[in-house]
Amino acid sequence: MDKISSKRTVLFIFTFIFLSLSLSISEFAFAQKTITTGVPFLLISPNSRASGMGESFVAISDDATAMHWNPSGLAFQTSNTEINFTHSPWLAGLGISDLFYDYLAAKKYIPSIKGTVGVDLTYLNIGEIITTNEFGDRTGEYKAYEFALGVGYGTKLTDDLGVGIVARLIYSRLSIAKVGNEQGDGKAFTTSFDLSALYKFSKGPKFIKDKLSLGINLSNMGPKIVYVDADQADPLPTNLRFGLSYKVIKNEGNELTLSADFNKLLVNNKDAFYKALFTSWKGGAGEILQSLQSSIGAEYWYGSPRLIALRAGYFYEDPEYGNRKYLTLGAGLRYDLYGFDFSYISTAEENHPLANTLRFGFVINF
Repeated sequence: MDKISSKRTVLFIFTFIFLSLSLSISEFAFAQKTITTGVPFLLISPNSRASGMGESFVAISDDATAMHWNPSGLAFQTSNTEINFTHSPWLAGLGISDLFYDYLAAKKYIPSIKGTVGVDLTYLNIGEIITTNEFGDRTGEYKAYEFALGVGYGTKLTDDLGVGIVARLIYSRLSIAKVGNEQGDGKAFTTSFDLSALYKFSKGPKFIKDKLSLGINLSNMGPKIVYVDADQADPLPTNLRFGLSYKVIKNEGNELTLSADFNKLLVNNKDAFYKALFTSWKGGAGEILQSLQSSIGAEYWYGSPRLIALRAGYFYEDPEYGNRKYLTLGAGLRYDLYGFDFSYISTAEENHPLANTLRFGFVINF
């Protein structure tokens, strides 16, 4: 197969996946609106920059955190090496001091393989857990945590189209001891992978050329995670994310980008992940729209090169599917090789677990 035919074949595969998922939504259904999964920390927005934009980043993905949002964004990152770190005191509204979330990502372009390689590490510290006996006496303590280590690759199929893949190792340590006569304990290990595509319009009418981007990422596909036994295994939070971004302004010293993301959990507790890609869709168009998480965001950069950023966004989830609704704000600073980012979540409910959540990011480019 020649090079052009190969590119067309891969493009057809990604197009087929997207259309199959889109066209099958009216044919499959399951009964529950409440969806439970294992290791939900894989869905947490990991970085300050995207979090300040309402968690809408799938069609931008222009830094190392593309490993989470859309690994095909790595394909367009060929000019520098980057290390990106974010720390967040997680679920600040609960007032738990030792609950925190860390995310580390890095990427480097390798000419010999005609693509960019990325790695990321996601870590959720749940804190110290105290164990007691049947009389309530303290018997010990242990540290609970979860982490995922990913390796990704992104490459261009055409000047406009990039594709990407990520493979992850996932470990969860919720307990250290067996309960009763159960076979396993609270420790579990599994693997997952992501497939993605990103299209940046470099041709076309003036209002589209170098302004519009479309992205799609099918993430966290893999076998169920088993803590106790196979009959009680939990599905991974397989997620379909798609969206667009549009550069409203781009001139010397000013850049304004608007973005929108839509998410659909493709989880059916009864089925393996490859079946749940289809059986997790609900009946009519109204049900489908109701199950989507949606977010919009804006990012303004001042300076040439980029110096100061202001960000804002909004995240919405239907009351039947979690009822998360919040406004996000963020800011960024770039100087020489270094960058600093900050984001903040504002909720209408004062005691909401996500209220006043802060994320702090640090970036190095060299």
